[in-house]
Amino acid sequence: MSGVITQEQPARELTATEVKNNMTSGGNAAFHNYNNDFAHVADPNERRRLALAEIDKAPFGWYHIRAIVVAGIGFFTDSYDIFAIGLVTSMLGIVYFGGTIPADSDTTIKVATSAGTVVGQIGFGALADVVGRKRMYGVELIIIIFTTLAQALSSNSPGMSVVGLITFWRILMGIGIGGDYPLSAIITSEFATTKWRGFMMNAVFAMQGIGQLAAGILLLIVTAGFKDSLSLASKTSVCSTTPACVESVDKMWRIIVGFGAVPGCIALYFRLTIPETPRYTFDVERDVQKAVGDVETYRTGKWGDSKIDEVARVQAKVQAQAQLDVPKASWSDFARHYRQWKNLKVLLGCALSWFFLDVAFYGLGLNNSIILNAIGWSGGSDVYKIYYNTAVGNLILVLAGAVPGYWVSACLIDTVGRKPVQLFGFFMLTLLFCIIGFDFWNLSGGALMALYTLSQFFFNAGPNSTTFVVPGECFPTRYRSTSHGISAASGKVGAIIAQVVFGPLRTIGADATLAKSDPRWSTPWLAHIMEIFALVMLLGFFSTLLIPETARKTLEELGGEEDISGSYEGVSNEKTAEEGRASPL
Repeated sequence: MSGVITQEQPARELTATEVKNNMTSGGNAAFHNYNNDFAHVADPNERRRLALAEIDKAPFGWYHIRAIVVAGIGFFTDSYDIFAIGLVTSMLGIVYFGGTIPADSDTTIKVATSAGTVVGQIGFGALADVVGRKRMYGVELIIIIFTTLAQALSSNSPGMSVVGLITFWRILMGIGIGGDYPLSAIITSEFATTKWRGFMMNAVFAMQGIGQLAAGILLLIVTAGFKDSLSLASKTSVCSTTPACVESVDKMWRIIVGFGAVPGCIALYFRLTIPETPRYTFDVERDVQKAVGDVETYRTGKWGDSKIDEVARVQAKVQAQAQLDVPKASWSDFARHYRQWKNLKVLLGCALSWFFLDVAFYGLGLNNSIILNAIGWSGGSDVYKIYYNTAVGNLILVLAGAVPGYWVSACLIDTVGRKPVQLFGFFMLTLLFCIIGFDFWNLSGGALMALYTLSQFFFNAGPNSTTFVVPGECFPTRYRSTSHGISAASGKVGAIIAQVVFGPLRTIGADATLAKSDPRWSTPWLAHIMEIFALVMLLGFFSTLLIPETARKTLEELGGEEDISGSYEGVSNEKTAEEGRASPL
């Protein structure tokens, strides 16, 4: 076997008692106890290499699917809560503002989530590196569930407006949503096999598309359920003065918002009982005994902490503190790590790419109804038809663009690679926004709809997926969550800028008279906004050049720890020869 270096033998043979102390309970004909395969290895560095190899070389199985589902439900909830508000604010206008919600209130509610998300991404990202992934996973979901229910129960009062209450709860909800980004990305990454890591992380993030789809479906369901009441009013201002209509709309928005808590409740148990990732246990806690037990717990499809001999665990931990070669996390080490340009440029590439992406992605995504109005896919003879057309229009956009885009990316990301997918996505988005922006007034409604749908597809088949995946892979374990949180928070800063800056710009030069014949006159500056988005996507293309290609590499190679951990694949294993990978042990 060319290039294969077999495992070195321990310097001494362990006694029977020491081997027994290293062994963990569990394992049968169906679920093999892989930890016990390494009980005879004395060197903690060697045990670390061998245990992590069990994760990296594992064939794709049901435990991987389970990890995708548990992490993905969180992103389903996140996406649903973020994008459903774009459908809900028009209902708040009917119930509380006589037909139309003021532009500043609309912007405040939408920006509130992104503001909280920035705090959650940085805060939870750092905490997951300090106290562990397991201890933080589930906390963010509890926050989301509680604040979602609180929003659904909000109302006006003499001392507090409904906008103020919803804004407050959405900021807190945003903190929970923000925490889900680094936690789900890192946990999925650290439990994923090297071959399928990109697909697994992309599949988790693809649940965002399902969340958007669910928001449109639920709007369609509640609209159909209250059809008789909604049909009483010819327009939103009339609905706000019709008791039956305004009562129905009030129930509709509460149902839509409150449903966001349901999937979170389903996933909560599994998140609270997930084992700590072995990489964190090895590299940060330096608890070798528990780490190999957690590998076995994960591989056998069980939940919760591994059952190990506590005496042996303490002995192994003391030994590992002195012998493990992995650098310890500290502020000085963090500063030293990112003072090196080779490390800093990766963080800048991830952060800037996500920033540029979200300027356009959220600038459009949270204003789908405005886009639909501009291309003539909204309105109607009564309030029922207005909401029906809005729901159907959103479903068309999501089904034609967002959902297939996510899964095309998931299928390509491990074969084509992360970097080519991201570069091509930014290139196509630059081209599409140039066409929409510079030819805005010459395009038909159907052409605008097609171009906008294509942009949704290339968002999700390109940088919207890869900007989530790459930061979860390319940093060392001790700073992986913090770095992912910084990258993700940069994106949300872009989302805030998009809402605060581009929201008011869209109505400059609006002409109500001309808008009756051409809806685009209600948002005439939308053409210039698209031109700006084209420039932003071009900047995203160039920032992508700073990131590395992460496909088919171990996390330790990507984190600059290949000299410590080597390439784990197939130490004394036939798969090394099959895959042609050499181990530098």
